[in-house]
Amino acid sequence: MSLPKFRAVIFDIGGVLIRMNISHAIDGLAGDQSLSPEEIWSTLVKDPRWPDWQEGRITPRDWHQYLVKRLGSKLSFEQFVEAWNHALDPQPIQDQGFLEKLSKKYRLAVLSNTDPLHVAYMERTYDLFGCFPTRIYSCSVGARKPNPLIYEEALRACKARAEAAIYVDDIAEYAQAAERLGMKSIAFQSTEQLQSDLQRLGVDAF
Repeated sequence: MSLPKFRAVIFDIGGVLIRMNISHAIDGLAGDQSLSPEEIWSTLVKDPRWPDWQEGRITPRDWHQYLVKRLGSKLSFEQFVEAWNHALDPQPIQDQGFLEKLSKKYRLAVLSNTDPLHVAYMERTYDLFGCFPTRIYSCSVGARKPNPLIYEEALRACKARAEAAIYVDDIAEYAQAAERLGMKSIAFQSTEQLQSDLQRLGVDAF
């Protein structure tokens, strides 16, 4: 049986292209509260305003004002932005040379649940973003994974049918959502496993 012909490979960012160090970002956000970074982060992602932040319905300055009040922090907006972006490890997970080879034969895209502050920081900091002409962010689209709308937007932007696309994510739920739309998915665990799975699917970039 012949392998399918793929046109697009779509990558999640956090945990696949860039490591997330949440504890680095949380430093100073809690004010006088004696909470661990994990507890603070859990509080944030469960907050009723979190979807608004990730889906672009709240501005960075409004988010800062909301959080300093919510957490009792004394950070200025500039200090907050710096702390927030510390969540992104400066050393990427993926080798840029590998991505450049892949980009010569396939349409590459990023598809991420993220916010305007991280988007601006990532695009000016990581050279590997040059390999991704298509960038789909939840804060721009107004929808987050696993909502089908954000995957469909990525497929439209890549000009690829679902069956001609591969989606890579470190969160199994989000990979499975892509599968339900007809895409092939890879649940990312390591660079070696990713490259092996791509080869198994017949991706020709090695």
